[in-house]
Amino acid sequence: MKTALLSDIHANLRALDACMEHAAAQGAQRFAVLGDLVGYGAQPAQVVRRVRALAQDGAIVLQGNHDALAAAPLDQAGTMDAGGAAWTRAQLAPADLDFLAGLPLTATDDTAFLVHASADAPQRWLYVDSGHRAEASLHAACADERVRYVFGGHVHQQTLYFRGASQKLLRFEPTSGATIPVPPHRRWIATVGSVGQPRDGDTDAMYAIFDAARAELTFHRVAYDHLAAAADVRAAGLPEVFAKRLEQGL
Repeated sequence: MKTALLSDIHANLRALDACMEHAAAQGAQRFAVLGDLVGYGAQPAQVVRRVRALAQDGAIVLQGNHDALAAAPLDQAGTMDAGGAAWTRAQLAPADLDFLAGLPLTATDDTAFLVHASADAPQRWLYVDSGHRAEASLHAACADERVRYVFGGHVHQQTLYFRGASQKLLRFEPTSGATIPVPPHRRWIATVGSVGQPRDGDTDAMYAIFDAARAELTFHRVAYDHLAAAADVRAAGLPEVFAKRLEQGL
């Protein structure tokens, strides 16, 4: 079964729709959403309701730090993220907020461990942005001996590490659209990138497809109308920097 792994949608409905359409064309049969449905973007309600529908159809959905912040925002919006969370909260119905608040931090799906940030302390929202952090996350997830794969988001970039024969963690540079064999005799940890807010200088949306039956992982980049998404942000009255990020992929 092919599972589309989506993370860091960040209230960008245009990017979500593009990735879902692309995943369907690739033969994906189910979805897993690895957190941060909201934050930064202009369509939090539409995105949450789209993901709620996926959950009703059996998708795994996890909580990210922006989802947690929107569900229980800071009393004083002293940072840009907190201010954005207050705006997001005002756009969401009580049922949407309840959905975000009730999402789990992790899930295990057969041999795959799913998390928004790092498996060793998911509630701390640590970034898996180095070999050291990847090792810590992989080690924690593999306390369950069934686990062979760890999939997360949070860092807004696509990365893949695996434990080689020497037990040293090695990094593999993924190429969009290239299928990577990920045999289960090794252990693997990947960040699947951001659907709604890439930050690697490329404006195309990111996601990945895991084919458990064939033990294959494919990272994808999907073009969408990112300029229209930036215009949506401006029309909503959100900070200009949120629009600039979409326009520049930063």
